[in-house]
Formats: sequence, structure tokens, C-alpha cells
Amino acid sequence: MKLRTDLLKHLTTEDVAEAAEATVHRFKPEPLFSQTGTGSLSPTSTEDRAREEAHSMEITRKLEARARKSGRGRTGPKSR
Repeated sequence: MKLRTDLLKHLTTEDVAEAAEATVHRFKPEPLFSQTGTGSLSPTSTEDRAREEAHSMEITRKLEARARKSGRGRTGPKSR
């Protein structure tokens, strides 16, 4: 998968919050979280990976649409 850094300028805080909410179920605090400030990340299931891939494609399409709407379209070596 190609990393589309050209689309980052179209990313909103709502997009980031939505992605964080989708993965928060995997983060587990340690019993002494308030003392250590650490926790753990549970392993990803096949279903989680499929959802993450679908979300990645969805956000890419959304950001590409925002880029087209703003008139910037695709920026990169091929479009110059």
C-alpha cells in the first residue's frame, strides 16, 4: 500500500478521532495504570485487520474527494 502523504493536508481532527475510536477497544491499561502510566495493546484479530483495511480505503477515498473539491487533486511527481 502506498503512503499518500499528499492527502494529509485534507485530514481533519474528526477523521483522527474516528480512527482512534475504532481501535480503542484494543488498548488495555495495566492494573496499576495510575502508578506506572503504561498499558498494553492486545493482538489484532483477522476481523480487526479487515476493518482497518476497509477504513483505510474509506478515508483515502474521502481525502481524495476533498482534494478534488479543493481543486488541488493529486499532487506528486507524476502530476507536475
